[in-house]
Amino acid sequence: MAGGRIRARLKRSSLYTFGCIRPPRESIDEPHQFQGPGFSRHVCCNQPGFHRKKPLKYCTNYISTTKYNVITFLPKALFEQFRRVANLYFLLAAALSLTPVSPFSPYSMIAPLIFVVGLSMAKEAVENWHRFMQDMKVNMRKVLVHSGDGVFVRKPWMKLEVGDVVKVEKDEFFPADLLFLSSSYEDGICYVETMNLDGETNLKVKRSLEVTLPLDDDASFKDFKATIKCEDPNPNLYTFVGNFEYDRQTYPLDPSQILLRDSKLRNTGHVYGVVIFSGHDSKVMQNATKPPSKRSTIEKQMDKIIYVLFTLLVLISLISSIGFAVKTKYQMPNWWYIPPDDQGLYDPNKPSLSGFSHLITALILYGYLIPISLYVSIELVKVLQALFINQDIHMYDEETCTPAQARTSNLNEELGMVDTILSDKTGTLTCNQMDFLKCSIAGIPYGTRSSEVELAAASQMAMDLDESSRIGARSGPEIELEVVPKGVSCQNRIKGFSFEDNRLMNGNWVQEPNKDVILLFFRILALCHTAIPELNEETGMYNYEAESPDEGAFLVAAREFGFEYCKRTQSSIFVRERHIPSQEPIEREFKLLNILDFTSKRKRMSVIVQDETGQILLLCKGADSIIFDRLSKNGRLYEEATKKHLNEYAEAGLRTLAFAYRKLDISEYSSWNGEFLKAKTSIGGERDTMLEHLSDIMEKDLILVGATAVEDKLQQGVPQCIDKLAQAGLKLWVLTGDKMETAINIGFACSLLRQGMKQIRITTNVDHTSNMVIKENILMQITNASRMINLEKDPHAAFALIIDGKALTYALEDDLKRQFLDLAIECASVICCRVSPKQKALVTRLVKEGTGKTTLAIGDGANDVGMIQEADIGVGISGVEGMQAVMASDFAIAQFRFLERLLVVHGHWCYKRIAQMICYFFYKNIAFGLTLFYFEAFTGFSGQSVYDDWYMLLFNVVLTSLPVISLGVFEQDVSSEICLQFPALYQQGPRNLFFDWYRIFGWMGNGLYCSLIVFFLNIIIFYDQAFRSNGQTADMAVVGTVMFTCVIYSVNCQIALTMSHFTWIQHFLIGSSIITWYIFLILYGMLSPSLSGNVYQIFLEALSPAPIYWLSTLLVTVACNLPYLAHISFQRSFNPMDHHVIQEIKYYKKDVEDRHMWRREKSKARQDTKIGFSARVDAKIRHHLKFKLQKKSSPRAVSEPTPG
Repeated sequence: MAGGRIRARLKRSSLYTFGCIRPPRESIDEPHQFQGPGFSRHVCCNQPGFHRKKPLKYCTNYISTTKYNVITFLPKALFEQFRRVANLYFLLAAALSLTPVSPFSPYSMIAPLIFVVGLSMAKEAVENWHRFMQDMKVNMRKVLVHSGDGVFVRKPWMKLEVGDVVKVEKDEFFPADLLFLSSSYEDGICYVETMNLDGETNLKVKRSLEVTLPLDDDASFKDFKATIKCEDPNPNLYTFVGNFEYDRQTYPLDPSQILLRDSKLRNTGHVYGVVIFSGHDSKVMQNATKPPSKRSTIEKQMDKIIYVLFTLLVLISLISSIGFAVKTKYQMPNWWYIPPDDQGLYDPNKPSLSGFSHLITALILYGYLIPISLYVSIELVKVLQALFINQDIHMYDEETCTPAQARTSNLNEELGMVDTILSDKTGTLTCNQMDFLKCSIAGIPYGTRSSEVELAAASQMAMDLDESSRIGARSGPEIELEVVPKGVSCQNRIKGFSFEDNRLMNGNWVQEPNKDVILLFFRILALCHTAIPELNEETGMYNYEAESPDEGAFLVAAREFGFEYCKRTQSSIFVRERHIPSQEPIEREFKLLNILDFTSKRKRMSVIVQDETGQILLLCKGADSIIFDRLSKNGRLYEEATKKHLNEYAEAGLRTLAFAYRKLDISEYSSWNGEFLKAKTSIGGERDTMLEHLSDIMEKDLILVGATAVEDKLQQGVPQCIDKLAQAGLKLWVLTGDKMETAINIGFACSLLRQGMKQIRITTNVDHTSNMVIKENILMQITNASRMINLEKDPHAAFALIIDGKALTYALEDDLKRQFLDLAIECASVICCRVSPKQKALVTRLVKEGTGKTTLAIGDGANDVGMIQEADIGVGISGVEGMQAVMASDFAIAQFRFLERLLVVHGHWCYKRIAQMICYFFYKNIAFGLTLFYFEAFTGFSGQSVYDDWYMLLFNVVLTSLPVISLGVFEQDVSSEICLQFPALYQQGPRNLFFDWYRIFGWMGNGLYCSLIVFFLNIIIFYDQAFRSNGQTADMAVVGTVMFTCVIYSVNCQIALTMSHFTWIQHFLIGSSIITWYIFLILYGMLSPSLSGNVYQIFLEALSPAPIYWLSTLLVTVACNLPYLAHISFQRSFNPMDHHVIQEIKYYKKDVEDRHMWRREKSKARQDTKIGFSARVDAKIRHHLKFKLQKKSSPRAVSEPTPG
């Protein structure tokens, strides 16, 4: 509590030079003058009921990301169902079944349609309900709201209204867009984390109006009344224009007073604010788009197949109707036993009318070519696949107890067809935790612990050296010694501090030769910041509330080195120094004279302090390029060594800063400080320019001290995941709101960038000029980069494209975006920095539409929602930050590393399962449906079905449904372990090897062949052949039942040949499908003749005693499946696919007996890639081999002349 009181008494605004100065009251800018539309918002503070009435009637704070609501569910869900071509056809067929021309009873057409559509709608309803429950988790969050008389009560977010005064406490999210009134700091400062909005980890400083500072406790709002007039709701996160009318005065508002929904309050006890924009009017929700209706590539292609089959259906129906009309006109007059009917369906005098009515009959009769149960079977299979994804223990995060979640099952197979991944950075790739890992002081490197990138690369290199036959036994250990890092200890880990080096720890630094420089380095760590210390009473140690994670890591490191920052006043910083562990710490006071705070433009921060001896020092930390340019001639002693270490740290994926200092004379400082204070308190447009100029004057002639290397902790397994995805042939783009330097550091950490990779940076480097000039400059940069790539002759050369948000604005315009995309596609990795949420969505759309390939977007924050919804597949990270990304996503995972398994395993399986399932479905329906056409032609185009109505009703629903569902749910060409060991197998999906037209028409041809064999072989066998013992031939019921039996056997044997993975479930379902047919035949035959008709006792009395029935079933089944068996045997023997080779290796256990062959096949199963730590290792091995070859050749060249 004491720490909190001290903190509250601090006037935080005095810590900032550039961002947070409040001008004198008499010099406040004039109120904004609104002109034109777009500025009609009128908010009456502390009067929420006022906004419920017209003409205002602003929306509530309730948000919804669901696809349907109670009112729209029925019409929208029906539209979704009948957007499918097959369902539309069956709706027409069901309507026609009510007419006399139908060959079937109406219930046999209507009942399956209702069942299929109803089941699909029920699935949609369940998934929509889950989205609704996610929304309600957010809507039911609680916040303190003023209820009157100065009393604040907790209310759900959804109950907030425009005009409400709310009190948000530390580490809480803002429930709506608020006008900041006051905070726990007496000068109205608060810190806001916008990581959920723009991906930036640095805290933003917000300031309230001076006039609202007295509103600093609950009671002060009892009689508070004010009016806000401002801009209308819009998606721009970084602008705001409005006026605040209070106490008969009007004050201008700007973005520094606005607290946006889904950003978080940090380092501040509490703030008061008034709701300006609520619910879907808030800026973050304005950036969101309506949940799109996504369909997978396979489903879209399936519609095209339905069109093909429908064309075939119309064609054979026309043939049938023409044949029927010809028969009716020329032959029916001779058929005395068939008189014309009253309805004119077959009238020799009206053959055209008879042919037309028969066309409708044929369209319904041959409808089995288009499988109505296909969609419901796919829906069921996808739900079960989603269940397996949800239950996968390997994608369960134990730390947060969060499983993977398939929020929609419509896109399961799309997971196996992804070409490009577009990823957020903060919270997705990184966990926003910085660890102090290494440092360079006085040109000497310290820190023996390795970064995650180094460990991953070393592990991969060790494997490559062990497995690769390219490198000899002698060269292996030599290279291995150079790359495998030193031992890593995991004992006594301290958050923010992963440094290990006994030369600096425990006071040992006093034994180092440059101890004075080291002392100065530690003091820069402890003094150059704006953080506030808070004593943790449980541990007795200080915690630090810093603006950025880097700053916090530096202070923890200083504490561990023996320089503990313990107290801050308005004018001093206190540090407890313990040079030797046995000594008592000495508390030293450093007078804080000035802070030149960090900005993205300056890329540095400085403090001016006076130590206890009276010496004035400027301590500076910043980007190495900035610091090196400001060094004095005698301050460059350690420059070369430090640059070398900085390059090594960057290669290891670490974030680096350089440290420098300068001693100041009192007279020099006094003169400068007078000018500085004058500029600091000035008003006008020149203020920032003056401050920047004076800062530049002071921050020069520096002396280099050293550099730090901080690890921006990647989420667990991120480098390995990216490497595996790269080996699977996937491209990765990073879209982040962070500044370019941070994004580049993470690029190195993730191995998207590496030393030797040529970076193409596209920026708006032309200031203060027209948009046309900037656009032409960007076009020139893109053109030059494309030309450079085309002229590159080195096959191993890799390019990385890095572009900032301003340049991206122009690159995404219609006349530039094609050139930009072509350049990006040529690059190994693409990093877009400083991008807005809308730009993320636009880039995603460009990649999706420009390449025509499947895109996947993954993110964790509200700023990623547009990108997630725009991509073909959206994946949300269900981390500690808000749930906006998850609520908008199609799949949710807890960690980025689970994306590897989601795509490489489940995506690969789901794609092949669905593709094979659909192809098989069309095969069996063609095989079955065309026999109806052959029989009708055989019987004079009479419209007569050879099969009983119940046979046809049960064919798709019962007798062949379960095996095909088992194919879609349980089929595995290879196990999950093999999928991960052989990532190149994933490319079967993006290349669409199992659902291209060649394979589709192949299966259709197989169905055509099967139908011909089933019909004509049975007709040949039974046409003139005695069937019963007394010499009778088979009637239509017998022939139809035999043909149906042959179809059941053939299609079930076919699916057994198709499957690669058998469990007892598949054996049971295939066997039970055949047995079920016989059980049905027996039970149906036992019914009275009035119900069973011509099949009364047909199996027991007619079929089972006849050997010809069993022989014909066996013969036809073998004949139907023999060509497919020959095809797969030939393919496996002479043109095997990748998974065929792996299956045979596993079957013959060669992976155990011949490890060399197994390793060779594994190395071949990696797509050639230029990103990931495998690419980094390959580059390093090539470098070593090249160096060794040069080393071997050079002595020979020197020694040859010597004999002469």
